[in-house]
Amino acid sequence: MWTNYHARLHQTLKDRNLLPPGAKILIALSGGQDSLCLTRLFLDLQPKWHWQLACAHFNHNWEYDIGLAEHVANICSSWGIICHIHTATTPIKQTEAEARRYRYQALIDIACQHGFSFLLTAHTLTDRAETFIYNLIRGAGLEGLTALTWTRKLNDHLTLVRPLLNFSRQETGDFCRQFNLPVWHDRYNQDKKFARNRIRLDLIPYLQREFNRQIERHLAQTAEILRADLDYLEAETEKIYQRVFNHKTFTINRILLREYPLSLQRRVIRKFLKLLLGKTPNFQQVESVVKLIYAPNKTTTSPLAKQMAVTVENDKLKLVNLSELSKSPQD
Repeated sequence: MWTNYHARLHQTLKDRNLLPPGAKILIALSGGQDSLCLTRLFLDLQPKWHWQLACAHFNHNWEYDIGLAEHVANICSSWGIICHIHTATTPIKQTEAEARRYRYQALIDIACQHGFSFLLTAHTLTDRAETFIYNLIRGAGLEGLTALTWTRKLNDHLTLVRPLLNFSRQETGDFCRQFNLPVWHDRYNQDKKFARNRIRLDLIPYLQREFNRQIERHLAQTAEILRADLDYLEAETEKIYQRVFNHKTFTINRILLREYPLSLQRRVIRKFLKLLLGKTPNFQQVESVVKLIYAPNKTTTSPLAKQMAVTVENDKLKLVNLSELSKSPQD
């Protein structure tokens, strides 16, 4: 049966060039309404696109998930699609970040092991709005506000694709009801100890009721606009970084960096610190180094990681060990 949902997804795939015909695709199938909707739509569109499709399910080994893996396997069997199931050997900690990290790694391992080129997840427009709010509350920049993108390279051979980013959770639910799909209702999605669940169950309904009934769609549109801005800024940052960064001495030429706006200075410093510290710096760390662009010679930040700090060395910004710096002779 061909519906408006099928037509919209078909057109989105063509307009955005998300997936090529004949691609080998692994679909992450949790058993919830979003992933069931995604899987059914792709199976229905498969004759037009000639994809090689399979599903993968990650069993967290949680108490509420007893029977879920078997439920997913039965669905895949009835639909005639291969299902790869990975079960955690020990129960994963019930935290959002930990569960997500293990789940993604297991899906990537399955995809790579079986030679899939694309991994599909069923993130929706609603998820995009929730992520926007979640990261806004945490003080994230453009990277956080635009975290859910249509595609993302996972490695040289595997690309993550989110084809349902213009479908709301209401629409995936309507699709599942229309086709009587056997949705597994995850009790963890109702647990308000998780921040995302409180945003979904309490905050967004309040915003819809009191401010804007289309808040999900409008926030998703804002994320889409900001993503284009971010892509531009990242390209400009890379050009500037290659100009001001010395690959031999691992220093930044602060005189050259003065030529650019604060927004780009921050991005260059953030890239610089991420390289030297081995992790993404926070806002305070970036700002402490940005201040050095115009600071007097020998000015040094507070420790950024253990005993490591950045200091002004004439026209350069340089990472130093504070213990060694204190031993050096004073000018």
